[in-house]
Amino acid sequence: MRAMVLERPGRPLALRERPDPEPGPGQVALRVTACGVCRTDLHVVDGDLTEPRLPLVPGHEVVGRVERVGEGVTGFAPGDRVGVPWLGRTCGRCPYCRTGRENLCDAPGFTGYTLDGGYAERAVADAAYCFPLPDAYTDVEAAPLLCAGLIGFRSYRMVPDAPRLGLYGFGAAAHIICQVAVWEGREVYAFTRPGDAAARGFARALGAVWAEDSDRPPPKPLDAAILFAPVGALVPAALAAVRKGGTVVCAGIHMSDIPTFPYRLLWGERQVRSVANLTRADGEAFLALAPRVPVRTETTVYPLPQANEALADLRDGRLTGAAVLVP
Repeated sequence: MRAMVLERPGRPLALRERPDPEPGPGQVALRVTACGVCRTDLHVVDGDLTEPRLPLVPGHEVVGRVERVGEGVTGFAPGDRVGVPWLGRTCGRCPYCRTGRENLCDAPGFTGYTLDGGYAERAVADAAYCFPLPDAYTDVEAAPLLCAGLIGFRSYRMVPDAPRLGLYGFGAAAHIICQVAVWEGREVYAFTRPGDAAARGFARALGAVWAEDSDRPPPKPLDAAILFAPVGALVPAALAAVRKGGTVVCAGIHMSDIPTFPYRLLWGERQVRSVANLTRADGEAFLALAPRVPVRTETTVYPLPQANEALADLRDGRLTGAAVLVP
């Protein structure tokens, strides 16, 4: 098979030929049909996340067809379409796993980081951490749901009582969660990269009542804000934008340092919290909800060998919605 391989962080991915992976016990072998390009992939490739297993096939928004199943697999059969998310396995034994918080597992495996992912023609995955995908979506449309959608949804559920919601960074995750929030009757305020008129227009087209540069204050106090942009300086800005008792959720796995800020921004029982990974329950809930909204994903398709171009376009803010690789 062909795969795009990270051999050293900070360098471009290399197109390599590798043996087709064989499924072990509990695993499925997939023919990859689409793989989303996530900002977390950028953090892995650029070296912001410092513990990848090298050499590595990135990619954790994987859609594929089951070709073979390993010993003990009962939930899937050859020909089934499945999605493979960031959370690739957990230990099942630590205090977090035993209390329904597998997203905080002490010994996890992450697709496209510590486990080979979907920037390839074939992949293997733990069947217990794969999802059946809604028939309403093509392979390309479904790929961004598997991280932008799932992590966005987990972040969104952190602020259930927020009728006025701010979204900082209007990329793949925000464009999905904006649709869910509007469907539920919330007012969405979109904060975009300064000068990005296309992103502002995109946000308004998806139902945002207001969309401006991220250095602009909203016209009304927000009940909550979710930060999808990995920019620490936005934390004080978001705190200044939310009302007393409001919540700022940091949704990314990596963020630049948060600058010092006056205590008055936090005072008034405002809170800042992070979101780490996802649970399988998050995936089941969101993939059941998405077709009901219905969530529509805006995608730009790249052939697999153009993975570096897709990453560069994401890094430089040239994308609307999500990038998806197709072998």
